[in-house]
Amino acid sequence: MKTKEVKTYSLAEMKDKYIGKAGTTDRDDYEYELSMDVLGKMIKSARQERKLTQEELGRLVGVQKAQISKLESSTNSATIDTILKVFKALKADINFNVKLEDNFIKLV
Repeated sequence: MKTKEVKTYSLAEMKDKYIGKAGTTDRDDYEYELSMDVLGKMIKSARQERKLTQEELGRLVGVQKAQISKLESSTNSATIDTILKVFKALKADINFNVKLEDNFIKLV
C-alpha cells in the first residue's frame, strides 16, 4: 500500500493564505490586534505578579480601573505613553525592537 505524502505549511504561509500577504490592510490589522492581545496579557501577568488589583494599578498610573481593564483585555488601543507609565508603575522594564531592513535598532 502506497502512503500519501502530506504537504506541510509554515505559519507564515498560512497567514499569507488565510489572512493576507504581509503589507496588506487585513494582515496589518491582524498583526496589530495580535500585538495588542499579547501586550494586554503581559500587563495583566505583571500586575498579578505584583499582587495589585486593576484599581490599585490605575491609581499608580493615574487612570481609572476601567482603562486598566481595557488594556488587559485588548479592547482599547493605548498610547505608548500610557503603556510606558503602566510598566513603570509595575516596576517592569520594557524594551522595543525596531527593524529597519536588515538592521535592528533597540530602544530601551
